[in-house]
Amino acid sequence: MIAVLPAVLFHLLYALQSSLVFGQPDQGSITDYAPIINAPCPQTSDSVLVRTFTPQTQVLNSQEQSYISARESNVIPNAWSDWVGDGSGIGYDFSSFGGSLPRIGVAIGGGGYRTAQFGAGVFSALDTRDIIAKNSGTGGLLQVVSYLASSSGGSWLTASLFSNDWPTPSSLVYGDGANLSGWMLDLDLIAPSSIDLGDRDNQEYWGSILASVLAKANTSIDTSVTDLWGRMVSYHFLNQTTRSNFFTNNTGHGAGQLWSQIPLLPSYANQSVPFPIIVADSLPSASNATSVPPLESIVYELTPLEYGSWDPNLSSMAPMAYAGSHLVNGLPANASACATAFDQVGFLMGSSASFFIPVLDESNGLFAAFDAQNGDESGMNFLYEQLSSKVQSRSLNVANWPNAFQGINPVTFQDSSSDWLSLVDGGSNLEQVPIGSLLAKARAVDVVVAIDASSDDPNRWPNGTSLLATSQRISSILSASHQPLPPIPASALDFVSTGVNQRPTFFGCQPSQVPAEYPLVVYIPNSPPLDGSAPASNTDDLQFSYSPLFTAVLVNQAFQNTLGGFQPNTTSPDPNWGGCLQCAAIDRARLKLTPILERSDFCSQCFSRYCYDPSNPPSVSELPGRNYVFSDPDPGGVNKVQAFLSRKKGAVIGAGVAVLFLIGASVGFIFWWRKRRERKNRYSRVHELREDDEPWKHYDRYSMEPTNRMTIE
Repeated sequence: MIAVLPAVLFHLLYALQSSLVFGQPDQGSITDYAPIINAPCPQTSDSVLVRTFTPQTQVLNSQEQSYISARESNVIPNAWSDWVGDGSGIGYDFSSFGGSLPRIGVAIGGGGYRTAQFGAGVFSALDTRDIIAKNSGTGGLLQVVSYLASSSGGSWLTASLFSNDWPTPSSLVYGDGANLSGWMLDLDLIAPSSIDLGDRDNQEYWGSILASVLAKANTSIDTSVTDLWGRMVSYHFLNQTTRSNFFTNNTGHGAGQLWSQIPLLPSYANQSVPFPIIVADSLPSASNATSVPPLESIVYELTPLEYGSWDPNLSSMAPMAYAGSHLVNGLPANASACATAFDQVGFLMGSSASFFIPVLDESNGLFAAFDAQNGDESGMNFLYEQLSSKVQSRSLNVANWPNAFQGINPVTFQDSSSDWLSLVDGGSNLEQVPIGSLLAKARAVDVVVAIDASSDDPNRWPNGTSLLATSQRISSILSASHQPLPPIPASALDFVSTGVNQRPTFFGCQPSQVPAEYPLVVYIPNSPPLDGSAPASNTDDLQFSYSPLFTAVLVNQAFQNTLGGFQPNTTSPDPNWGGCLQCAAIDRARLKLTPILERSDFCSQCFSRYCYDPSNPPSVSELPGRNYVFSDPDPGGVNKVQAFLSRKKGAVIGAGVAVLFLIGASVGFIFWWRKRRERKNRYSRVHELREDDEPWKHYDRYSMEPTNRMTIE
């Protein structure tokens, strides 16, 4: 017990320090989550708000095309020069490419917090702003990327980066001591204060979440658990939330932040960021699927400009700023019947990670798969009970989107006759890494960087299932609308036996046509540390809290692996990996030249190591000494201690409890004093919430302004 105390003290002091350092002015309201449902519709020449096309007539949204053109003309050439210099380090004369540079897209996907943290580590290792990454040669890839597609936990990272105007990943995760408070993942996503259902701060938090969702429900738009989910995720990944205001309503905690407003950010306005895409799967309205959507189910992409699908069965897009509008044949019922502010960033994050069909038993409202020790199960059960008893909804276990594509392609589109779309987790169809959006022919992507944080095998490592699912879907359904994938192993067993699921791999190194018939794919899977250290990045999808130490270890492992590449038959990193990554990124540019430029000797050596050759596949035996079994790097973290104490084993706790009490009392007094001072002038909380209480009864029915404020004694 004594050994636990320093860790507890560290975490308590960490929370105190963060609350004293970080601060933001009051911003917004939790009820800003409600959309406006009778907004004027945009003026178009024919009043049609949906653009349709065929696989043969695909064309980018004009604003997307303008953005990509400007970024690739004004920003990316200089970023390439900054990354590879004159090219001599990898055997080329960079000036010989004459501006014929490859178009690169990054796709990241996988489950929950694991993927967000893993992705942050990978992005740091690819970011020129990280001096270690830059010196290693990997830092700079992120700056030459044109597209960033993400789903599920990957969408949380993407939305967080964009909503905070593209800071460094490390500042985003840990905070910067000024404007960024960090993700605060030690505060549990569902039960952030304690495991106690009756805990006052938990009740305040849940009351705020429920009040936000009810504000939306009061506009006659169906809500669901996905809305609760998106609001909880917003507290961590969007701005406006700090440790000092986490359990208050002093800000909107991300409510009112819209995906369609991303183009207003300085980083977007100066084309310094990739074009963002969030991906969600769907279930047909008449579907009885319980987990995996049918192969032909539409995959939707959500960009700041529009949403829809390149799938041939739909081939339509609608403006994101007017998402939430019911349209028939692309037309609104009247010119004043459009919705705005439906495209809440939190709701999009929730939609892309709406995984509730397999984990929610709607017959009894129980989330039995969630962690009972940390209060996640009881917290979600309680939230579901409150929501389901107060709102009417067509479905509580999907993301409910009013159908903007009603009447479109009635022969092929699964929901042409439906009023609603049922969006679910972007990896539900097993395509955890959303490569499909990057392969749409209109986007003409030359290189795809696939960052795979899937949990496929018993130890929660990826085994290629995502790439296999994408390959199957393209060959079966999308061959007319999408580029094919290059040759990959034929099965998950082959991914494992060749070892390509445990180290960076290049697919598509030897195209047979010019231009290439498929993009080059750089595959970066979540994998164990090269040196055999205990892995910490293969955590469970349903782990919803991480101590600061845990996050630091996980992110650092992802960072180090991305810097390292591999050397066959050793446990050492490859000192040339940074250059090899540059070789892969630039390789398709050779094919744009006349005559075609020969691959350099340096890059040829790199490709002999990292390229997958189906006629001469590698072997997992080349990767010795790996440790595959997860090891918690911080077993004495805050949440574990809380669970331990909650079991009330007094004989074991002994005198340690007294010490903890003294520490907690001291820190608690500081917190109380500071909060009292801060909130004396403006302190708005949802009234204490009990199981038989209604959090929203303290808000005006129409304005949703608080009608009852807590009195500070």
